[in-house]
Amino acid sequence: MTESKEYDIAVIGGGPGGYVAAIRASQLGAKVALVEKDRLGGTCLNRGCIPTKALVKSAETLVEVKRAGEFGINVALQGIDFAKVMARKKSVVDTLVNGVGSLMKSGKIDVYHGAARLLSPRSIKVNDQDLTAKKVIIATGSISSTIPVPGIDLPGVLTSDTILELDHLPASLAVIGGGVIGMEFANIFAVLGSKVTVIEMLPQILPPVDEEIARRYAQMARTQGIDIHVSSTVKEIKQADAGLEVMFDTAKGPQQVQAEKALLSVGRWPYTGGLELEKLGIKMNQRAIAVNSRMETSVEGVYAIGDVIGGIMLAHVASYEGEIAVDNALGHPNEADYRSVPNCIFTLPEIAGVGLTEKEAKDKGFAYKVSKFPFTALGRAHSMGETAGLVKMVCEAEGGKILGIHILGPHATDMIAEGALAIQFDGTAKDIAYTIHAHPTLPEAMFEAALGQLHGAIHYGKM
Repeated sequence: MTESKEYDIAVIGGGPGGYVAAIRASQLGAKVALVEKDRLGGTCLNRGCIPTKALVKSAETLVEVKRAGEFGINVALQGIDFAKVMARKKSVVDTLVNGVGSLMKSGKIDVYHGAARLLSPRSIKVNDQDLTAKKVIIATGSISSTIPVPGIDLPGVLTSDTILELDHLPASLAVIGGGVIGMEFANIFAVLGSKVTVIEMLPQILPPVDEEIARRYAQMARTQGIDIHVSSTVKEIKQADAGLEVMFDTAKGPQQVQAEKALLSVGRWPYTGGLELEKLGIKMNQRAIAVNSRMETSVEGVYAIGDVIGGIMLAHVASYEGEIAVDNALGHPNEADYRSVPNCIFTLPEIAGVGLTEKEAKDKGFAYKVSKFPFTALGRAHSMGETAGLVKMVCEAEGGKILGIHILGPHATDMIAEGALAIQFDGTAKDIAYTIHAHPTLPEAMFEAALGQLHGAIHYGKM
């Protein structure tokens, strides 16, 4: 029998929540074990955030090449080498996976490859190895969810995992679900040359996004050739001459679309497979593990973080929760604060938001004021040739405290950091407006939107 190894903290799951928790624990002097049944980096690094952003960069580059003539650069486009696009994606992922492995070694973190089973709140079985730990952190992430529709298991129906393994660019793609994952893939494949149709059950695509921003983006997506159907419910998928036929109900009656491939993108479910949590008496919220603000489960000494607890299922939130869990596990009391979680969507153009949407501010009963500044009025945007979109700021009517900031436009996902910092520290529009912003830069749009909450933007009238 293999002798049991003892640790201060054992982390189950090596994604952005788990490996960050392991590093944080090591930095605080703990002896740490990390268990991962697949590759280090989890869904985000291997099948989510990173590979999709590598594909986004290929799509962006194609757009830039096609527009090169506008900037006085003569380029002959010879087509797309899809195999190279996918090979580059794999190379980026492999480099970063190896980087996480190096971080584990430098932190003297013992990594165990295999599926974990919790025998007790202090003992874990990994393959034939027994581990004991004073504290356990569960960070097992999530899996792609599905819907009970006939034909969902047909060949050619892809998930957000399997679409990343395509060996050719499909001539057409039906995207079932117009959320963040669905719209990112829709945009990528539409730009690369696929005929894309999006079918969304809700009245708008991108439901977490401010309604005005989502509506404006939908208009842009349609001009890019993406066919969008909202308030539409998929009823069946059949094999067809083109590959697949997706049938769906709309307010105008039944419709169908033929596509070579279909992407099922209807969200993700927390994953706890094989852990046998019910035997430990760990309380659940349906599929998710229930935790408090300190990431503690109902069983003392066992913590849970990231997608497995439901909530805000974003990689950066999982990492943050990992640090909160470790702090508490090692005797440094800390509670999670979700006021300023930025939400980033890597469409073309990008979308980002933090804090309350305008509808949320209204529903919560705030007396609020909205100001906007379009990129069409920004010098840097003109010099880049990227003038689509705007910055939208929602503030309390009295005092100007920032409730939410929402951006549609170039580098929105970078610009939102200023908004997140402002909300985290209870900032006001005056705080941003009275901070000197460099010229010519994109963040000047944030500055101008803040001025709109005061006396008015300098370079644009009211929107």
